[in-house]
Amino acid sequence: MLILAKSILSITLGLVISIIVGLIILPILRKMNARQSVSKLINERHLKKNGTPTLGGLIFIIPPLLIVLLLCLRGSIVMNHNLLIVLLVFVAYGFLGFIDDYKKIKYRNNRGLPTLVKLFYQVLLAGVFTFIYVKNGGTTHLEVSLLGIDWDLGFGYALFVLFLLVATTNAVNITDGLDGLCGGLSAMAFLAYGVISFGSSWILGYESLAVFSFALVGSIIGFLLFNSHPAKVFMGDTGSLALGGALASIAILTHHEVSLALIGGVFVVETLSSLIQIIAIRKYHKKVFLKAPLHHHFEELGWEETDIVKVFWVTGFLLAMFGVIYGVWL
Repeated sequence: MLILAKSILSITLGLVISIIVGLIILPILRKMNARQSVSKLINERHLKKNGTPTLGGLIFIIPPLLIVLLLCLRGSIVMNHNLLIVLLVFVAYGFLGFIDDYKKIKYRNNRGLPTLVKLFYQVLLAGVFTFIYVKNGGTTHLEVSLLGIDWDLGFGYALFVLFLLVATTNAVNITDGLDGLCGGLSAMAFLAYGVISFGSSWILGYESLAVFSFALVGSIIGFLLFNSHPAKVFMGDTGSLALGGALASIAILTHHEVSLALIGGVFVVETLSSLIQIIAIRKYHKKVFLKAPLHHHFEELGWEETDIVKVFWVTGFLLAMFGVIYGVWL
């Protein structure tokens, strides 16, 4: 019951604080004219979203940090290197996204940081995470308990961790294309990893990781009050990169890296659809999808934005729950 109470408290605090933060930040973003420029290459229905405030990721980035600080000061949770590394990744990737969003706002376009520059810093941050993780005794074993597989990848595990962080941050970023889509899917993913973290009692600071995950779930739900259709604010790269970094780092620290492919299944499919489209166009000069990533394909088919989001949410929720069953039970 204590675990359930802590989970509910974390979600509730995250929800309440994020609503308060949103009510404070949104007028400031409007006053600063921090508005998103929507590309004409996207479905024409998106053009009416041009000028919507961005940097909304701050609405769910700030509350978990405040909650962790508050609970640490009260002695309810203990700061340890596992929690600290998640917070550093969360903030660092969020800051990288903030710089990207700032450039978009400043120059009134949708380009931001050059792709290779952004990728370089993503790899750099992932490298720092990998170094700290391994230096603090992180295992180099990749386990698939359902199949009885336990591989010691040695140095290869560091490369795997680096790939997982970069791939996840970009996957979440790619999925952020419809009102509420990325936020809802992320909330479900962190809900799953909150449960998995509470069940990973052999890991240092497992309870702190769970509390952070649940606080982030509540914060994202609060953000969705402002981001659900029609969105009053976008999370921007500030939010999507922070979410991707935190999600991958918790998956690695709880040794449930393989579960991430299931829990974040919609993110994976969205990324694969973009990759398939790029390869098909460049190599075969043909399109597999009407438009990529996948959510834009459904838009081109005439689906309403809200219907696409609901279908993706349901799919994401089912995958997250299957991920919990696999990660905790199987």
